[in-house]
Amino acid sequence: MSVEIESIEHELEESIASLRQAGVRITPQRQAILRYLISSHTHPTADEIYQALSPDFPNISVATIYNNLRVFKDIGIVKELTYGDSSSRFDFNTHNHYHIICEQCGKIVDFQYPQLNEIERLAQHMTDFDVNTSSNGNLWSL
Repeated sequence: MSVEIESIEHELEESIASLRQAGVRITPQRQAILRYLISSHTHPTADEIYQALSPDFPNISVATIYNNLRVFKDIGIVKELTYGDSSSRFDFNTHNHYHIICEQCGKIVDFQYPQLNEIERLAQHMTDFDVNTSSNGNLWSL
């Protein structure tokens, strides 16, 4: 088993444990949605998840996807990203991090750069503000 597959399986097991702890029933659809989110690096919309999963789950609906994403968000295992295009995107990486967003195509890419963390600490020190990356840690691109 490759390292990436092992990592996906580990994340899936941890997410399922969080769902069980919250009293949420584990269904094949929930597992498939989680697995898709964990393995996707594209910050998909509910419709994109639906398009990817519907061949294997012909009875799944977009409403089912949305309802599950809401549960995942409420439990804290996914983050909802809302930008100007009115469709929410979902990120399995709930740690504070930046996104680079293309204004032309809407593609969103996670971005980590250690010096940005230092800038945040410096800004907090110099201003006594509580710097919060999660509120809008985004960089825009054309």
